[in-house]
Amino acid sequence: MEWIYGRNVVRLALAAGARRRVHRLAATAPALKALRLAIPPGLAVETADTHALDELTGSRDHQGVALQVDAYSYATVEDVLRAQIVVVLDEVSDPRNLGATARSALAAGAGALVVPKRRSASVTPAAVKASAGTIEHLLVAQVTNVVSFLKAAKDAGSWVYGAAGEAGFSYLDLDLSGRLVLVFGAEGRGLRPLVARTCDALASIPMEEPVESLNVSVAAALFLFEARRQRDAAGSSESRHAPSGRPRGGA
Repeated sequence: MEWIYGRNVVRLALAAGARRRVHRLAATAPALKALRLAIPPGLAVETADTHALDELTGSRDHQGVALQVDAYSYATVEDVLRAQIVVVLDEVSDPRNLGATARSALAAGAGALVVPKRRSASVTPAAVKASAGTIEHLLVAQVTNVVSFLKAAKDAGSWVYGAAGEAGFSYLDLDLSGRLVLVFGAEGRGLRPLVARTCDALASIPMEEPVESLNVSVAAALFLFEARRQRDAAGSSESRHAPSGRPRGGA
């Protein structure tokens, strides 16, 4: 078990659909008052001062509340491959970037997020805090080999698009209305060469000089909300016209 922390984190971890079982809530008196409507009947609750919460969570960013939950249980690859939109982070090591990307993924309608087992951030309390608790409602899988996962996603019918600053093709020109896997690398280094070659197409984000790159969570948000825009537009069109096939985008 572990302690996750932050008021939004705790609210979402206690909300319907959260993926982990909760055990105990520790909070300051003001935080308990603010959270009273979110606390389910039967949950063990204790009042704690700020110093005690600092010690409990190992952070001063707890906002007066901590929740004891089961250790994070990662989703299976099979579960992830059922999602219409999957985000892959290729060796992104900062848990704050993992959390922020998870928040954008859930907000834009993605169903899952994939990270490598090695040389990558994992779902820690810091990542949960950075996601404002949203990662508690998102499927996250760890894979041994990102390239093998991308090939499996292609076999399952997904198009795989990678973000690459050097690509001559804009993400705005991709067809993002079908089953998707969107792949993002660490800021600075970007995608590993074999991961990039496995993608169906690479696309960049048009930027003004002297800016050369964006934080990975920002880049992911742009791709994800463009996908949502296209899907919403396709849904509106299909409500007025008979369905028709769309060409494969990007390659």
